[in-house]
Amino acid sequence: MLCSRCRLLHRMLSSHSMREASSFTKRIKTLEDRESTVHEHVGQHKQRVQRVYVWGYAGTGALGQRSFITPSNPRQKPRSKQRHPHRLAYLDEIVLKTNALACGYGFTVFIGQRDSKPVAFGTGINTDSQLGFQEYPKKSGRILDYVIQPVGIDLPLENSETKLLQVACGRAHTVIVTDQEGCFTLGNNAYGQCGRGIVEKEIYGGSQTVNRVEVEGIIKQVVCGQDHSLFLMDDGRVFSCGIGSDGQTGLGHYKSEASLSLVGGDIEGEDIVHLSCKGDTVLAVSGKGDLFGWGNSEYDQLSSVSNNETQVNVPRHLPFSSVGHVVRSASAGAMCLLLNDKGDVYVWGYGLLGCGPQVEQSALPMQIPPTLFGKNELNPDAQVVDLQCGLYHFAALTSDGDLFTWGRNMRGALGLGTAKDQYFPYKVHVPAEVMEVRCGVDHMAAICRSFI
Repeated sequence: MLCSRCRLLHRMLSSHSMREASSFTKRIKTLEDRESTVHEHVGQHKQRVQRVYVWGYAGTGALGQRSFITPSNPRQKPRSKQRHPHRLAYLDEIVLKTNALACGYGFTVFIGQRDSKPVAFGTGINTDSQLGFQEYPKKSGRILDYVIQPVGIDLPLENSETKLLQVACGRAHTVIVTDQEGCFTLGNNAYGQCGRGIVEKEIYGGSQTVNRVEVEGIIKQVVCGQDHSLFLMDDGRVFSCGIGSDGQTGLGHYKSEASLSLVGGDIEGEDIVHLSCKGDTVLAVSGKGDLFGWGNSEYDQLSSVSNNETQVNVPRHLPFSSVGHVVRSASAGAMCLLLNDKGDVYVWGYGLLGCGPQVEQSALPMQIPPTLFGKNELNPDAQVVDLQCGLYHFAALTSDGDLFTWGRNMRGALGLGTAKDQYFPYKVHVPAEVMEVRCGVDHMAAICRSFI
């Protein structure tokens, strides 16, 4: 038994201990809250800035990151594959505002402004001078067949106020469109894809030839297949040149064409608003929402109109009435994609179509579920707004600035951080809002905008 004095002392000590314990607990919680709280201080005049990200095969120099090929640290090994998006900071260093870009077969071309002047830069394979005449050091006679960091492409511009609007790249040629000086073509012209006369046994390595293509009217879009070029005019007409062995020029024959020629067939008189081609199959979308196709059909790309033939040499209307009003398309090597005005995506052809591992071929369009592109109850307004493709993979850009890729993951071209192929659309983790994306055979590049 405790006396009254001892009981009082015990209560006082217990109360003090409890207050001390409570105070200690509060201090610990406060410290934990401070550590878990992230403070971001953004200036009043902070603006979102442009950033360019690249990924895929680095061995050709197409990613433009010099350290991937020749690391500054001797302990580091060269990196041949970049499996997730990497910021190409060099473009910021040279203060290049990129307006557009294009990915060819192992090379990349950027166009934009530098010091308020129109400029073009290229990196990667240059064996056919698709990046222009590149000599290093200057006047040394040492011609660069590979460029591992973006370098300037000399264009014979007559007016410094001229703007470079578009760029497209094929297997080994480049087409650049301007606002007042027509368009320029560089690189391999073995089939007339540069829109100039074919010269037998012409040597393209180390060539200083830059061809100016004059075409009546305003060029709305330029597209390059493997070895042919397509020009969409603002009045809806389509011109083509280059190889025609699969009927990909759409001129009604299978010969090569060295001059820009008007494409007829079922698109004659139609207001064509969009073209797509990465290989030898061409898709065209009209203002009415109809879809047309020509070229290679070995894998059911055009089987709905080809009558079991493997080539279609003139544009034909594709009777896909169930897909709705078409606004965009993408034509890869053996598979095709379309987008309608409701944001729905349909796929057909042969390959990793995006409908799972059990579906690899279809002659008719199949819809890819919208949920695979981020549309759900929490984000009901998300929808696909643009489509792009390489030879073996697809890319879809959404209204939220998210990028989804699927298909054959050649050398990490999907940007998903793995070496595995992807059987359905999967989001690429780009640390910025994607504004524009382009696909090569085994690499990709994107123009983005920083979040803050």
